[in-house]
Amino acid sequence: MATLDDVSRIALGLPEVTEDDSRGTRSWAVAGKTFAWERPYSKADIKRFGDETPPRQPILAVRVEDLVEKEAVLAAGIKGIFTIPHFDGYAAVLIELHKVGMRALKDAITDGWLARAPRDLVEQHASRLSR
Repeated sequence: MATLDDVSRIALGLPEVTEDDSRGTRSWAVAGKTFAWERPYSKADIKRFGDETPPRQPILAVRVEDLVEKEAVLAAGIKGIFTIPHFDGYAAVLIELHKVGMRALKDAITDGWLARAPRDLVEQHASRLSR
């Protein structure tokens, strides 16, 4: 079971990431662009679930490159990764931290960072990893 502290450790392990706590929810950004954030359900979200039990909180939202990547991530059927109607047409997925595996979480956070980081920073990071 992953936690928000695991998310923080993974995110802050990437180059030039900052963490913010706004109104009691945490978020992570690179170059001023948020790529992952804690996403509590709104009353409207809960209402949309109807009789269905919503995925257990805490929930993490993570950016993806575009809607094509979002559909590919969702189609992969990774345990704990899902979306809700509020995110239709938005390049991000949701992650139920109680269900997702650590490798899938790390991959999603890294992909979110790659989607938002400046290209030169991505290239520097890639060159460090290939050494």
